[in-house]
Amino acid sequence: MTVKQDTEIDWKAYMAEVEGVINGTYDYTQLQGDTGPLVYPAGFVYIFMGLYYATGQGTDIRMAQHIFAGLYLATLLLVFLIYHQTCKVPPFVFFFMCCASYRVHSIFVLRLFNDPVAMALLFLSINLLLAQRWGWGCCCFSLAVSVKMNVLLFAPGLLFLLLTQFGLRGALPKLGICAVLQVVLGLPFLLENPVGYLSRSFDLGRQFLFRWTVNWRFLPEALFLHRAFHLALLATHLIMLLLFVLCKWHRTGESILSLLKDPSKRKVPPQPLTPNQIVSTLFTSNFIGICFSRSLHYQFYVWYFHTLPYLLWATPARRLTHLLRLLVLGLIELSWNTYPSTSCSSAALHICHAVILLQLWLGPQPFPKSIQHSKKAH
Repeated sequence: MTVKQDTEIDWKAYMAEVEGVINGTYDYTQLQGDTGPLVYPAGFVYIFMGLYYATGQGTDIRMAQHIFAGLYLATLLLVFLIYHQTCKVPPFVFFFMCCASYRVHSIFVLRLFNDPVAMALLFLSINLLLAQRWGWGCCCFSLAVSVKMNVLLFAPGLLFLLLTQFGLRGALPKLGICAVLQVVLGLPFLLENPVGYLSRSFDLGRQFLFRWTVNWRFLPEALFLHRAFHLALLATHLIMLLLFVLCKWHRTGESILSLLKDPSKRKVPPQPLTPNQIVSTLFTSNFIGICFSRSLHYQFYVWYFHTLPYLLWATPARRLTHLLRLLVLGLIELSWNTYPSTSCSSAALHICHAVILLQLWLGPQPFPKSIQHSKKAH
């Protein structure tokens, strides 16, 4: 069976990387494919090793596409289960999520990237958190991180939820699950070359190529590559997260340090977390990271595509009508489908992101004061 060459970008590189492990190479600095060295954590290796065997050593691309089509349907199911519990998004929006994104269909079924695998595990993790299975949810979250590091954009929100729900002492075992799983998965590579594994699979300073950027095309390439620009984006990212933590998420009237206390010893004991509080915190945490990313490549669209309807419809209709929200979704989709990206498409993407971020900031509080002051009022 022959498949068009333009349907495969990184698949052969993935297969070459895992084939190196199968052949006995555990030094990450020696593992590479056609597109460069292996830069993903160990979970990626194990999952794509399974795909290597399932597809005749990576040669049966049609079989791989069938597997990824199944993954796409499973991802939609997991997303729908999340949205069903939040009751925020009108049903007609799901049509656009399923049928209106050529780019997302391409990322899943044609390009065979690892990003969809990481996001499917992330959405499974969120479903477990909504079911109050915090230990299993953290386990799946860590597994998603082990496939691709972008899932760490959800980590600030998850940490806030764990501290809110359990306090520092109660959150530490859940964080320990995340850490232990990373060590167990990476153990064969850590034993061979720990520095090589950590520096390759968790390289936060990796340089991106200007030719692939979707969000910063209007900048000069020299500025795009400049270290000061990267540090400015990181600082803005952290400041924005801090503002949301202090002004939108933590609204008990106590110091932010009260989150470290056992919940039963706080002046205002927390109410059980609602589905909307969990989803809003996690999706917003990730979206803030997307807004201030050093670069977004085309496959990165799946990092937040399935969260956009919630982010847009979580606020009352009086702020943005349904038509305007659909317009924002359409412009984002158009920006991601413009290849190569242009100054206009990048600018349009930032404008849409700014509209969503402003709406999240001005919208209703996910953790309203009135609920958490009920004891004082009584």
